[in-house]
Amino acid sequence: MSIDKPVTIIGGHGKVGLRAAKILSEAGAEVFSVIRNPDHADEIRAAGATPVVADVESLDVDGLREVVRGSGAVVWSAGAGGGNPDRTYAVDRDAAIRSVDASVAEGVERYVMVSYDGAGPEHGVPEDNAFFPYAEAKAAADAHLRDADLGWTILGPGALTDEPGGESIGVGEDKRDDRATSRDSVAAVIAAVLRRPDTARRTIEFSDGEIPVGEALTRE
Repeated sequence: MSIDKPVTIIGGHGKVGLRAAKILSEAGAEVFSVIRNPDHADEIRAAGATPVVADVESLDVDGLREVVRGSGAVVWSAGAGGGNPDRTYAVDRDAAIRSVDASVAEGVERYVMVSYDGAGPEHGVPEDNAFFPYAEAKAAADAHLRDADLGWTILGPGALTDEPGGESIGVGEDKRDDRATSRDSVAAVIAAVLRRPDTARRTIEFSDGEIPVGEALTRE
């Protein structure tokens, strides 16, 4: 299935966002990549996407509606990057939730949320762990997306690496024991689910593995 409507990637300058833009644009999709820093625009163009400068942390729903307007699909691959709990909640929870609401209001058909393997209210991360704010933020954003009137897909990769990948993954019992997941693989799965209506309203947790991506998405 081809992607015949524009795709907007929020978090376009991230390592996953850049990879996804390249895959999608090379497949013929029109891609808009949202970045906060205009100095990153050339890297976005090099990936085949059109840069959109916007600070999603500060935009309200109406502002985000302008960002996603005309999109057939929105990919959330943004993140505060940890270190500051307040900013983690502001970006990974609050801005993500507003982007979902904006997508619903604009009639976006597909929304792909990049989360992590094990996300949810029962994440089990202790409150004194530095990862706790992120786990809480993602649990809230994912839950809000699941309740939205959207063709959503939540992706749950394991521990991200910069190792080469993208052709195959592991799901279910075939996931790697260490859950290592190449960013190449995450980008490949983003592109694959956007072509697959059968992945809508599903949560797909995966790692690197030996199953071709297309087959793995059928199994999950």
